[in-house]
Amino acid sequence: MIRIAVPADLDAIAALHAEARATYYRGHIPDEAFDGPAERARTRAGWEGAIGRGGVLCAERDGVIAGMAAFREVNGVMTLTQLHVAPERWRVGIGTELHAACVEEWQRQGVTTARLEVFEENQRAQSFYAHHGWYPDPDEPLVGNHLHFCLTVPTAGCAGAE
Repeated sequence: MIRIAVPADLDAIAALHAEARATYYRGHIPDEAFDGPAERARTRAGWEGAIGRGGVLCAERDGVIAGMAAFREVNGVMTLTQLHVAPERWRVGIGTELHAACVEEWQRQGVTTARLEVFEENQRAQSFYAHHGWYPDPDEPLVGNHLHFCLTVPTAGCAGAE
């Protein structure tokens, strides 16, 4: 089930976020940069704000948050700011369901393009996004250690036409 996150989901979302980030950052950047106390507090505050804006979708399985996605407009462009699935639930379609729910919401809002950033070492995520139609941003492909990708949001009713 995909649903809009509520404040009671905050602890589970923050924990899943930390677990997922560790899978791609560990060994590439210092642990403190993605999992230290200050970063955990910053992350929790960010999720709290996103949930408050209504821009977080959760995938729930067996009464547990198995994944989540957050999006919002950044500098006039719809941005997928986060999409994480619990590592023990990878490759069973949860990420695809979350992605589809985001695209459906963007279609309802009349969004025609979206952006996201992916850590350059996270090949798994890059493959996932490419499979779902995202392509490297031709204007700004790399910022720091993150690749930028764009998506032309399909017209409602044509999501599977590609």
